[in-house]
Amino acid sequence: MPSNGMTVGVLDLVLNAGPVAKFVLVVLAIFSIVCWALIIEKWWQFRRIRLESMRFLRAFREGRRFSVVYGAARKHRESPLAQLYSSAYQEAGGTTPLPEMVDQLLDDPEEGLPVERLEAVERAMRRCASGEISRMERYLPFLATTASASPFIGLFGTVWGIMESFRGIGAQGSASLAVVAPGISEALIATAAGLGAAIPAVIAYNFFVNRVKHWAVEMEGFSLDLLNLFHRPAPKAARQAKNGL
Repeated sequence: MPSNGMTVGVLDLVLNAGPVAKFVLVVLAIFSIVCWALIIEKWWQFRRIRLESMRFLRAFREGRRFSVVYGAARKHRESPLAQLYSSAYQEAGGTTPLPEMVDQLLDDPEEGLPVERLEAVERAMRRCASGEISRMERYLPFLATTASASPFIGLFGTVWGIMESFRGIGAQGSASLAVVAPGISEALIATAAGLGAAIPAVIAYNFFVNRVKHWAVEMEGFSLDLLNLFHRPAPKAARQAKNGL
C-alpha cells in the first residue's frame, strides 16, 4: 500500500505540474524511450556480430579453398571479419572473373600475390574496416547526447519548480510546508527524470564503445593474418629448382 500511494502521489504531481515542467518531462520521456530502443537495437546488433563472426571463423579455419571461405563470408554479412575477407578476396582477384582462377592465383606455392596487389588488398581492408567501425558506431552519439544533456534538462525543470515555489510563497505571504512542498516535489521529479534518462544512456554508451574497440582490434589482427596468408613467397629450394640452380 505505501508504494501504491507513493506512485499515485507522483502521478498526481506530474498531472498537476505546470506547463513548463510537463514540457520538460515529455522531452525527457522521449529521450528515455528512444535511448532504450537504441540500447536494445545495438545489443541485438552486437550479438549478431559476435555469433556470425564465430561461425565465419569456424568456416575460415576449416575451409581449404579461398572461394569456399568467400562463400561463407557472403552469408555472414553482419560479421565485420567476414566483410574484411570479402573485400580482401575481391581485391586479390582483381579483374579475374572466376573463383577457381582466384583460387589458383592465391594458391600459387611459388609466387603468392605481387607486392602491388598486396598493397591494394591492404587498402581495401582499411576502407572496409573504417566502414564497419562506422556501422557499429551508428546511433552511439545519440546515447552520448542523452547522457550529457538529460541531467541539464532535468536541472532546468528543477530550477523552474523552485522559482514557482518562491513565487507561491510571495503570493501567499507564507513559507509553510504546505506552500513550498508541491513546487519542490515537482522540481525533484524533473531531476529524477533527468537522471533516469542519463544513467542508462551513459552505461550503454561506455559498453558499446568498448565493444567497438574490441572489434576494431579483432579486425586489425585479422587483416594482418590475411595479408600473411595471401603473401606466401616460394621456399628457397622451390625457387632454386624452378631456376635450375
